[in-house]
Amino acid sequence: MKAGLHQSARLGQELKVNPRLYQAMDMLYMPLLDLQQHLKQELLVNPFLELVEEDEEEAEAGEETAAEAEEQSEAEAEQTPERSDSDDESQWEEILLNGFDVGGMREERDDREHYEPTTIASRGLDDHLRDQVRLLDLSERDELLADEFIGNINEDGWLTASLDEILAGINEMIDKAAEAAGDEREAPHFTMPEAERMLRVIQSLDPAGIGARTLHECLVLQLKDSGLDGTLSGTLVRDHFQELIAHRWVEIGKKLGLPPGEVQRAADEVAKLNPKPGRAYAEGSDNYVVPDLIVEKVEGEYLVFINDANLPRLKLSRAYQEIARDKKKFDGESKEFITSRLSAAQWLIQAIEQRRQTMLKVMHFIVDRQREFFEKGVQALRPLTLREVAEAIGMHESTVSRVTNEKFAQTPRGVLPLKFFFSSALKSSDGEDVSARGIRATIEKLVAEEDPKNPLTDQALVELLERDGVQIARRTVAKYRDQLGVLPARMRKRL
Repeated sequence: MKAGLHQSARLGQELKVNPRLYQAMDMLYMPLLDLQQHLKQELLVNPFLELVEEDEEEAEAGEETAAEAEEQSEAEAEQTPERSDSDDESQWEEILLNGFDVGGMREERDDREHYEPTTIASRGLDDHLRDQVRLLDLSERDELLADEFIGNINEDGWLTASLDEILAGINEMIDKAAEAAGDEREAPHFTMPEAERMLRVIQSLDPAGIGARTLHECLVLQLKDSGLDGTLSGTLVRDHFQELIAHRWVEIGKKLGLPPGEVQRAADEVAKLNPKPGRAYAEGSDNYVVPDLIVEKVEGEYLVFINDANLPRLKLSRAYQEIARDKKKFDGESKEFITSRLSAAQWLIQAIEQRRQTMLKVMHFIVDRQREFFEKGVQALRPLTLREVAEAIGMHESTVSRVTNEKFAQTPRGVLPLKFFFSSALKSSDGEDVSARGIRATIEKLVAEEDPKNPLTDQALVELLERDGVQIARRTVAKYRDQLGVLPARMRKRL
């Protein structure tokens, strides 16, 4: 076979989606705060858009603007062979109904400026530790070594490198610095005694337990800091750590000649310690949850509202529309610019309303389906899938997924992500489906109400659920219990 470049003709069909359709689908995906920023940016770049003033009659203005926009669109469609907005609208409706699985290459997006959110620098664990090191009476050499230790402490507060690795890293840095400075004399390397001494300095800093290399060392440091090192709790951690982890109170009691109940009470003090002390100084997220939807109970009925009070209200600029009507003054690039900007403004206003209506459709169905949840709580949550919602409202599953992704609803049961209302199903004895999320909530409730001296085993939980008509395997109960962070019955038992 001969290698080389060849030309060939090929006839085929492919669907190229207008960039505005991508913009519309992106708007469905955007949470409320992202949409606010997006609309503010569009206001800056498109002169045909302006804010609706509070004192305006929005309804009349909206109808008048829509009529004028339609006339303008029809006039432009007669003069240009390009695809009209009505074609775009039908394609968008088809995509909403049939999904976003389209072939062909994606066209280039409109050139728009995108601004990354500005984050405010916050002080983390390393800053907290360095501040304490500066207050100590250390030499420059020791401060350099301390900084190397701090650089190897993770966000949990644990030292992630061995002393040998820390020494190798800092000594290599010293050699490179000496070489760069042209100093032929051998620079003094840090030694293991220096590293061991600095480890004790780091582990004496706040918070207690910082710089530990194992869980055992972390707990020992915290017990020493709290003055419990010489107590029974300290003995359990220092001499009986494996039995402590396994909750073997009777075995420990026999070794120490103490009642198992006293051993368990000492273990309770150990349980109050923090295995991840650095988390208290971890950099927290600056994200705020703003609900996109509001569900309120009014006279026995649950009503759904879009939380768009702070969303910019957009309309077509009358002044620029008047300019666009006088087509004789414009030709070439000017005409193309006005046509494209006016069309983009019309499309954006339509896309906002389409997003609003789609979100309301989805949330109305969720509220109707999960009414018992709003009345009784998580145990009454019914199973629900994206496909069910899509079939009920006549849209594609991918559209419903975009609407529910990263969206929150303010409800009488709290602010919840829309994904919360979706859960897989388990069969009950009467043939009805039961929500897996509701089952987990039931298991959590049963464990919280159990007798601490006789905790419920996984099999006992299975029998209680079956009594309520839920058919579930023991291994499924064990899986849900693990997901809830609930220990096995043997380790929950109180003496």
